[in-house]
Amino acid sequence: MASTSQHRELQAQLETLTTEAFRPELADIDQLPTLDLARLMNSEDTTVPAAVAARLPEIAAAIDAVAKRMARGGRLVYAGAGTAGRLGVLDASECPPTFNTDPEQVRGLIAGGPGAMVTSVEGAEDSAELARADLDALALTAADTVVGISASGRTPYAIGAVRHARARGALTIGLACNADSALAAAAEHGIEIVVGPELLTGSTRLKAGTAQKLVLNMLSTITMIRLGKTYGNLMVDVRASNQKLRARSRRIVALATGAGDEEIERALEATDGEVKNAILTILAGVDGPTADRLLEESGGHLRAALAAAGG
Repeated sequence: MASTSQHRELQAQLETLTTEAFRPELADIDQLPTLDLARLMNSEDTTVPAAVAARLPEIAAAIDAVAKRMARGGRLVYAGAGTAGRLGVLDASECPPTFNTDPEQVRGLIAGGPGAMVTSVEGAEDSAELARADLDALALTAADTVVGISASGRTPYAIGAVRHARARGALTIGLACNADSALAAAAEHGIEIVVGPELLTGSTRLKAGTAQKLVLNMLSTITMIRLGKTYGNLMVDVRASNQKLRARSRRIVALATGAGDEEIERALEATDGEVKNAILTILAGVDGPTADRLLEESGGHLRAALAAAGG
């Protein structure tokens, strides 16, 4: 249990954080009509993209570094507590169906384990030791990347993850929503999206959460584009795991090739439903095994495989 002096120290820290600042001008919002509240909240949210835009050079540099590691077989690991941790788990969980990644390739760690996705785990975010144990369970290597996520930028779990990963030689990124944060300072790539005080004092699931979601979207999506998981703006590595995605697979092949339904069906059948391979068989006029070989030799990049096939 924390002592009185520790509580005072934490209180003093929180009072210095932009994300925790109290806005007197909003003290009576509970008396506003619902439509006015909705307009106010929407107006607050419109400031987030500009805050992200101010940090695009840092985001781009981090993405290039991540892609370089992942091209060598490294993994992308998110680590955070509470809302930040949930956002990391969400982004990681969407990579396999969207980009056909191995479930181990992009991982999300949340302080307190999977149960913390729906239920708060008391004290978990305060444990740097827990972060080290969670990373050790993944057998972290120097080829991997660890992204610590924390709105405040002071969460011990996120900072502990970044420091431990950096000591292991892994690439580290610190994503925070306060300037001069301990998390950004601990990481090789610090990204601080300063969105300002929240509509509800300290409720960082609002603007800070939106900012973190936008940045995580960029980290994973642009990294996958760099790794050849797309062809133009088409998700050619999509995994057809349900009816909607099977229909999307056929549509992607059609958009990429202009082929008719029968030709698309034959191509998908010849390539075991692999969209990228089916496109290659149509555009390059090769069979399924040849498409497999060309893509393997091209590191999975469809444009490179087409060039090698003379397509």
